[in-house]
Amino acid sequence: MLEIYLNGLLLSGALIIAIGSQNAFLLAQGLRRESPILVATVCAVCDALLIIAGVMGLGTLIQSNNTLLEVTRWAGVVYLAGFGLMSLRRSFKTERLKAEGQGQKSIRAIVLSTLAVTLLNPHVYLDTVILLGSIGAQYGDQRGYFVLGAVTASLVWFYGLGFGAVKLAPLLSRPMAWKIIDLVICLIMLSMAYSLVQMDLTHTL
Repeated sequence: MLEIYLNGLLLSGALIIAIGSQNAFLLAQGLRRESPILVATVCAVCDALLIIAGVMGLGTLIQSNNTLLEVTRWAGVVYLAGFGLMSLRRSFKTERLKAEGQGQKSIRAIVLSTLAVTLLNPHVYLDTVILLGSIGAQYGDQRGYFVLGAVTASLVWFYGLGFGAVKLAPLLSRPMAWKIIDLVICLIMLSMAYSLVQMDLTHTL
């Protein structure tokens, strides 16, 4: 139970923390003090709904077909390993999380902008719905613990970034910080890929 929860927590955390437009948008809102908690809430709720839809919906479909379950397991191994290696490669480059300044926006405009940044990004469906859904399906009746871990990671990261944007900005603007983060993400992804390889499906079906 705890292991499944931690797997969901670590995998979801690694996917969320990777540099992206959603994180940059939330950081910018925090730096300008323009409803960062509202933005964090919208991001977290969307992420949670997509995780649940993926793991419980897609997961149920995949779990019902042993062949599909096996295919998605190995597809997950390939994807996780590839993601980890890309993070390793990125750690050798100079990247940083930049928050571009914008004018004041209304609450409605902020919510719509957040929804656009979150839901119009195709990677959110690949990573959150398909990847987490297919991997969560491997845990059968215990996949709820995986969902709980994944949602926890989402809540911690988005609210942490929303509340701590001003303090985190100097750190996240340093390339060295992201080199370390990318190396950690690489280790998490490769370890998750290895755990899928080692997984005994007879105990999860």
